[in-house]
Amino acid sequence: MMFSKRASMPTRIKICGITQADDAQAAVHAGADAIGLVFAPKSPRRVSLEQAINIAASLPPFVTTVALFVNAARAEVEEVIHALKPGCLQFHGEESPAYCASFAWPWLKAVRVKAGVDLLQCAALYAGAQGMLLDAYSPHAHGGTGECFDWGLIPPQFPIPVVLAGGLQPENVGAAIRQVRPWAVDVSSGVESAPGVKDVTKIAAFIKEVTNVDLQLSR
Repeated sequence: MMFSKRASMPTRIKICGITQADDAQAAVHAGADAIGLVFAPKSPRRVSLEQAINIAASLPPFVTTVALFVNAARAEVEEVIHALKPGCLQFHGEESPAYCASFAWPWLKAVRVKAGVDLLQCAALYAGAQGMLLDAYSPHAHGGTGECFDWGLIPPQFPIPVVLAGGLQPENVGAAIRQVRPWAVDVSSGVESAPGVKDVTKIAAFIKEVTNVDLQLSR
């Protein structure tokens, strides 16, 4: 069954790479639906489990926490699930479908997009995911690069919800939504003043642009 988002449905917004409670609260107050907590060791946005718990505790109800991992050991993921109880897991490395599904927890699978990557084949392979996060390919990092990819590489009818990432910022997120019509958008470096430090003004501008485009598309 193909998934398609109706024009009247709002585009969900995830602010990823949150490292402090103040930034999380600013994102939520601006209208974010989810915040991303990065547990990847090499990321400048990495948080400890203690930090993540403190951030999650500061959130109001009905805001989803997403725990992001890159090729993590099973024990680490299980520890985060037990202590944090995130709303969703996000696997951003080369994790197998069986590994992703084995935790019996809602999950997203990130795919780094470039020419030659068969996204429909990826969607079929990771059919158990709640959604597929499409990010820009980089040989140097698994995400958070601030780079865009060619949105034209995304098939117009995708079988599972698309979470669009990769170089999004207030200046281009409107065009991205008009072209891709994703279920959600995910931003990290595009709303930062420094890696891991969010800019409240940029967050507000990003979310305002998403809201404005949704309103235009719903008419």
